[in-house]
Amino acid sequence: MLNTLTQLRRWLTSLYHPATLRERGLLWSSGLLSVTLLLALGLLGWYWSAEPESFDVRQVAQERMGEAGSMPMTGYTFTSTLMHLGEVLLDKRGGYLSNDIMPPGVWLDNIPNWEFGALVMLRDAAGGLRNHLSRSQSQSTEDADLAQAEPQFNFQNDSWILPATEGEYRNGIEALGRYATRLADASQQNAQFYARADNLTQYLQIVEKRLGSMSQRLSASVGQVRVNTDLAGDTAARQATPGVGALVVRTPWRELDDVFYEARGAAWALLHILNAVEVDFEDVLKRKNAVISLRQIIRELEATQQSTVSPVILNGGGFGLFANYSLSMANYIARANAAVIDLRDLLQRG
Repeated sequence: MLNTLTQLRRWLTSLYHPATLRERGLLWSSGLLSVTLLLALGLLGWYWSAEPESFDVRQVAQERMGEAGSMPMTGYTFTSTLMHLGEVLLDKRGGYLSNDIMPPGVWLDNIPNWEFGALVMLRDAAGGLRNHLSRSQSQSTEDADLAQAEPQFNFQNDSWILPATEGEYRNGIEALGRYATRLADASQQNAQFYARADNLTQYLQIVEKRLGSMSQRLSASVGQVRVNTDLAGDTAARQATPGVGALVVRTPWRELDDVFYEARGAAWALLHILNAVEVDFEDVLKRKNAVISLRQIIRELEATQQSTVSPVILNGGGFGLFANYSLSMANYIARANAAVIDLRDLLQRG
């Protein structure tokens, strides 16, 4: 084995030696260097395409507190998790890729779609924190740092420069950090997090709609005839423009992997957010006997993170011979969505 590696090293050294390049001529040398560059970029793109690992939200919050013996304040774990999600998006392998204009980042699409899915969940959670979780009632004043953080995360996700997306998201993370610092300081009363059933219910309403839309988009991988139910349940309901009674919905084959990885990124971010919810809303969930319901949602989302065996997203139809990754993902997402509906129902009960 050692001799083989030594011989390979010598061969490569000889191949790229300036004397060899001069001897073979400009055309041959240019071809060799071009192939080498493409191979290097391909390997780098493969390395950058690895999805981030899951993390322990309690441990991240504890480390951010910086005091091994102290317990984070109510809401600190949720806020810390949002900050860490933003940091992972920006600091993972290859950094933030959605706005890359140079190879290999510009050639990649799976991870940029994964980033967008995770970003949408981060935006929803930041909006929920600003509008619901940090406010005691509808007439209460919003937190200034949270009012800055939410629009920063809603900045366009593919801006390369003037300003760069990364800089805007960093500003959002810093604004969350200022809020978290005030939240952790018991002597300050101007930062609050209200772990109440009604506040959590309002956030879960947003999650429910996201998961429902995601499940529908994934299911469209094989084409579906859908009955229009937009006005169902209300005889007096009206809509702006007339709708058809039924329509065929099918995702173009070139977009199958885009939808799949967007859903995968969204599920990854949401399962961490809900893990943080379990920490900060522990007393509320126990009082409503809803801890198991929340954990069931998390288990379904964890199942979406299983490794894919095929290097491409398979799209077998119905009960056909080949697997359909999108339908498998849609199943887990739909089950999580149903569990969110059950959890909201538990929280709304007296």
